[in-house]
Formats: sequence, C-alpha cells, structure tokens
Amino acid sequence: MSILRTARSIVAFLAFGAVVGAGAPDCGAATEPERRARVEEYELKAVFLFNFARFVDWPAESFAAPASPLVIGILGEDPFGPGLDAVLANEDVGNRKLSVRRFASLDQLEPCHILFVSPSEAGRLDQVIARLGKRSTLTVGDTKEFTARSGMIGFETVHNRLRLRINLAAARAARLTISSQLLRQARIVETERAR
Repeated sequence: MSILRTARSIVAFLAFGAVVGAGAPDCGAATEPERRARVEEYELKAVFLFNFARFVDWPAESFAAPASPLVIGILGEDPFGPGLDAVLANEDVGNRKLSVRRFASLDQLEPCHILFVSPSEAGRLDQVIARLGKRSTLTVGDTKEFTARSGMIGFETVHNRLRLRINLAAARAARLTISSQLLRQARIVETERAR
C-alpha cells in the first residue's frame, strides 16, 4: 500500500473528528473563508468516496471483466471540481483502476459502481433510485433525507463534524456488502420504503 493511500485511509477514518464547513453558501455569494471551507469539505468527501471503493464489495457481474475499472459517477452539479480526480489519480482498488464520470442529468446516467447524487438532484432522488432499480450501485449523497429516501450512504454535519449515515437495507437490496470497518464508523438508519 502506498504512503499516499495509507495517509488517505487514515485521514478518512479520522475525519469523523475533522472540522468541515457546514452548509457553506453558493460559492458565488460566499466569502473567501466560506469558499475555502467548502473546497476542504468536498476534498474530504472525495477521500471518503475513495475509501468507499475500498470497503464495499460488488457482485462479480457488476464488472464486464476482472480488470474493468471501478466507476465513480457524479450526477448533477459537480461540487468536487478537480478535487475528486486529484484524489483518485493513479489509485486502484485491488486490480481495478478508478474512473470518474460526470452526468449532467438523469437522462445521461450510465452504469457506475458508486454514484454521488449532487444536492442539485435532491428533488429527483426518487427518480434516480427508480432508474437504478436493482443495479449494484452504491448511492452516496449529502442531503438531509438522503438515506431515509433509500440512498445508501449519506454525509451529515453534526457540530461541524462530518458523520456518515448508512441505509444497510438499501445496500443489501442492491447486493452490496459493506465492510464492518465502515459500518462501525456510521449511524445505521432505516429507509421509508424498500428499494
């Protein structure tokens, strides 16, 4: 394991105590410290996405071939900017390279293994979940009701600290196995309805 990967892993799992910019306003109206806090928040979330790829198992049929890349998708407005690409550059999980794809709208959505649903798509979350159906796609978001509405992993900020909520039933319905190491760091929540 590379030193960089080890550092990122440590950061990700110690990040529950990291201070992040909670709910910084849109960058256009934000002050410089608010913009910087928002960038730092999404850099931290990018590291989490990398670690989700390491601590979740997908069914073999989720990949076209044994060395097919693990695809991380972003649906809607991209809050990560180049930060996610920088975190994933030259990284792999097992024998799989990591690839990032951005989808401006639900109509453009293609198969991916992890899908970050941007806050810009919060009003369409039910449509996103329905579109994915029974695909083995780990859904991640940071809107308040994300996991209660069948999203799988939700970020939440509590007392200026980043926490995870996991909807384990939704993950199991998609045939995903989440490592106990990740589950121990999260709050397990129930869904409003079965996926």
